[in-house]
Amino acid sequence: MTHHPATAARPRPFAQVDVFTGEPYRGNPLAVVLDAEGLTTEQMQQFANWTNLAETTFLLPPTHPDADYRVRIFTSREEFSFAGHPTLGSAHAWLEAGGAPKQGGMLVQECGAGLVRVKYDGDRLAFAAPPLTRSAPVDEPDLARLAAGLSMPRKALLDATWLVNGPDWIGVLLESAEHVLSIRPDYAAMAGLKVGVIGPHAPGADVDFEVRTFIPGDAAAEDPVTGSFNAGAAQWFIGSGRAPASYVAAQGTALARAGRVHVDAVGDDIWVGGGSVSCIQGTVML
Repeated sequence: MTHHPATAARPRPFAQVDVFTGEPYRGNPLAVVLDAEGLTTEQMQQFANWTNLAETTFLLPPTHPDADYRVRIFTSREEFSFAGHPTLGSAHAWLEAGGAPKQGGMLVQECGAGLVRVKYDGDRLAFAAPPLTRSAPVDEPDLARLAAGLSMPRKALLDATWLVNGPDWIGVLLESAEHVLSIRPDYAAMAGLKVGVIGPHAPGADVDFEVRTFIPGDAAAEDPVTGSFNAGAAQWFIGSGRAPASYVAAQGTALARAGRVHVDAVGDDIWVGGGSVSCIQGTVML
């Protein structure tokens, strides 16, 4: 019996972008299908599973009159309504492919979470952090699981809060960047939780905070650089006075990457940005 796909595969413009870095192969890669018209959700999910990257995005014509394009964001296992490094990488690929924003200096991305503003300034793109849909203290049973998952005593977790802005992040504060870098994760112990850990660098360091994020069961169980978590952490830290209005976080150090996340609070907005660089360009058969 012959299998007839819903639509015949055709060459589609494609890019693989390294995000939160100005140096190729030192950030967090993202696969971008620049023309995803006609693809089914199942076809998108299958391709995202095949790329085996943290996320793959699919660009489509916008449905909202203010948006420049629409994006769908997939991990290897599920679709996200919003994610940070896919937002910046998709915007970079769209601009590089000749996209012209309706308003200069700012593009508007439509995604499952709504409209996200992305501003560009030279080599750096930044998105306005979306509002947290949940921020609440973490209960003791989950804190015990987190401590076990981070292979740390419970008292090492100085504070913890839910930071939900698409992904269901839990943010954990540790005493120092060294503590963050010393984590040896036990993924079985924290199965089902998405955990971001942050600790301050010593004064005078070239970055302010060290970040690591863990997604047990995902293709990339430790994410190299995570925009959504850094956005939530910025709202938490700036809102509680733990961080200044502008700071830089390092992420990916433990994975031999050198991600840099630039955070700037301006008025009511917190902008989360970084460099992006295209490493692969061509077509993909889909």
